[in-house]
Amino acid sequence: MAHLSRHELKEDSFKSAFEEYEHFAKTHYREIAVAIGMALVIIGLVFGLRYLMEREEAIANEQLGQALETFHAYVGAPVQGSTAPTFATAKEKYTKALAEFTAAADVKGWATILPTQRAVRVARYHIGLCQAQLGDEAGAIKTLTEAADGRDAETASLARFALAEQLVRAGKIPDALKLYQTLEDHPTTAVPKATAEMAHADALRATQPDVARRIYENMQREYASDTTLAESVRQQIASLPK
Repeated sequence: MAHLSRHELKEDSFKSAFEEYEHFAKTHYREIAVAIGMALVIIGLVFGLRYLMEREEAIANEQLGQALETFHAYVGAPVQGSTAPTFATAKEKYTKALAEFTAAADVKGWATILPTQRAVRVARYHIGLCQAQLGDEAGAIKTLTEAADGRDAETASLARFALAEQLVRAGKIPDALKLYQTLEDHPTTAVPKATAEMAHADALRATQPDVARRIYENMQREYASDTTLAESVRQQIASLPK
C-alpha cells in the first residue's frame, strides 16, 4: 500500500470529522435547534434587561434632579433676572420637594424586580430630610432608619448621620451615640470620621460636658495638621459649660 502524504492524511481526517459532524447534526437537529433558540432568547433577555435598566435609571435621575433643585431652592422674594425657583416659605419648599422625592422613589410594576437605582436610594434619604424639616419626627426617623440599612455605603452613611441628628432632637441620645460610633468606626467619603466625632461630642455638650471635652481634645491631637478643623474644635472646647 502506498504511503499517504501528510496533506492527504490531513484531508482525510478533516473529511471524517465533517462527516461525523454532519451525521450528528442530522440525528440531533431538534436538540440543536432548541439549544440555539434558548441561547437567542437568553441573549435577547440580557439586552432587553439592560435597556430597561438604563431607561429606568434615566427617568429616576431626571426626577431626582428636579427634586434636588426644589430642595436646594432659595426661600424668599424672587431674585430679579433669575430663573431659579424660589419659595415664599420653607414649608412650601419642603412640601413640594417631599412630593417630588416621593415620586422619584416610587418604584412600580416590573421595575420592582430590578436592582434599586442609586437615584431611588438618594431620593428615599431626602424624603427623610424633608419630613424632618416639616416637623414629622416619627416619619423622618422611620424613613431614615430604612435608608440607613441600604447597600449603598455612601447614601446609608448620610442617612445614619441625619438619623442620629433627628434622634438627638427627639431626646434619644443613647441611640444617637450608637450611630455616631458606627460612623466613626466605618467612615465614608460622605461622612468622614472627623464629622461623626464632632457631632458625637456636640450631642454630649449639655449632658456630659466632660466626655465631650475629651472627644474634642482627642480630635485636637489627631487633626492638629488641619488648621481649620483644629480651630473649630478649639472654639467648641472654649464654649463648653464650665
